[in-house]
Amino acid sequence: MLERRIGVLAGGDSPEREVSLKSGEQVQQALLDLGYDSVLLSIDSCDDVVPALAGIDRVFNVLHGGAGEDGTIALLLEVLQIPYPGSRPQACMRAMDKERTKESLSRNNIPVPPGMVWTERREINSFCTDAVKAFGLPIVIKPIDQGSSIGVHIVKSRSELIERAQQVASEFGSLLIEKHLPGRELTAAILDTGEGEEALPLVEVVPKAAFFDYSAKYEEGMTEFIVPAALDRELTEEIKEMSLAAHNALGCSGYSRVDIRLDDGGSPYVLEVNTNPGMTKMSDLPRAAAAAGISFSHLVEMMLMTAQ
Repeated sequence: MLERRIGVLAGGDSPEREVSLKSGEQVQQALLDLGYDSVLLSIDSCDDVVPALAGIDRVFNVLHGGAGEDGTIALLLEVLQIPYPGSRPQACMRAMDKERTKESLSRNNIPVPPGMVWTERREINSFCTDAVKAFGLPIVIKPIDQGSSIGVHIVKSRSELIERAQQVASEFGSLLIEKHLPGRELTAAILDTGEGEEALPLVEVVPKAAFFDYSAKYEEGMTEFIVPAALDRELTEEIKEMSLAAHNALGCSGYSRVDIRLDDGGSPYVLEVNTNPGMTKMSDLPRAAAAAGISFSHLVEMMLMTAQ
């Protein structure tokens, strides 16, 4: 594989563009340090993908959000017969769509927060009223197909809920309302270590702000990361098993990041599964790998080895 040119695909036109570029730079440098013939393919939109792939033998896709993560790019690479690591198109599609994720996980008896999905046939005011009746306040609203906490809000009043719901529906064209579960924020990184897929040490994220939003995820000093998470052994193993089950239920492969909410009663719930997890200095997958004794460069190589 050292003789094959690897293109690190980054950038794109989703709201997560800047994070993707940072991920791409980190992965590209790791591949160079390992001796791979690698080039950073920084694109502005999906229209740039095919021209950028000229002379590329393998693709390491670190496009976050949008077509880069919803299975579109994965499907294109399969059509072009260019190997790439990570999950296949259908798994990416299921994981990116929070409604489909909930349905798949629920069918497999994996707990998820109760929620309601808005459709354009529903008037938003009445939809919000029904959501408050079902889940109370505060309540969580989010787009169905965004990552990095983009478009996510925790609202405490019905008037704010209606305002934010209209904003999210208008900006993203989709809207999911979930019951707010007070508790702790955890992530579980799933990685194929060469001996099968397993959950790495859990990461607890403790934002200094009230909510783990985009700024808290990617601005230095905004969040404390506790690795491994301070949980007893039994609960740790339960969450690891649940996270790996969620990864498998969606058909993911190679690696992923599973976001977990541990409520105040000690019950874990899967929030979402990310097939293209961040690879920046602030990202959870590299933190979890480091806690397992895996350097960043070794992590990148292990991810690359899942290419098919």
